[in-house]
Amino acid sequence: MRENAAEQESKLLCAWQLAVLRFAVTLDDDDRMHALGVAGEVDRLGGTADDAFHFFRRTTAELCAAISGRGVDQDAVIGRFLAQIDNVRLKRAVEAAIARDRMPPKLVASRVKPGNDLWRGLPPRRATGT
Repeated sequence: MRENAAEQESKLLCAWQLAVLRFAVTLDDDDRMHALGVAGEVDRLGGTADDAFHFFRRTTAELCAAISGRGVDQDAVIGRFLAQIDNVRLKRAVEAAIARDRMPPKLVASRVKPGNDLWRGLPPRRATGT
């Protein structure tokens, strides 16, 4: 039974991260509210009957403010969130969504285009004339 609970917690945490990603892409208030709602569900996993445990709601509010460019110490808040993401593709998606005014993360190395020196370094062919 505990494995099922751990799997459920993992799925809910992933849903929270995806909700934050969606807000980062759209910057829509409805998506912010959805992320806060999912954060509330994660907070309820703490098992407390009262509203004392609100880590994920507080973190989501800070993240949304940082992503919107209104938060205090935006880079640190976003950096902490990114450090917690284990899925590489999700992490890259969040980085790309947040990097609107910054240089987006480099996903593919730059390719060198061949120029006039395409044959440089190769020994010259000897013409075989008959």
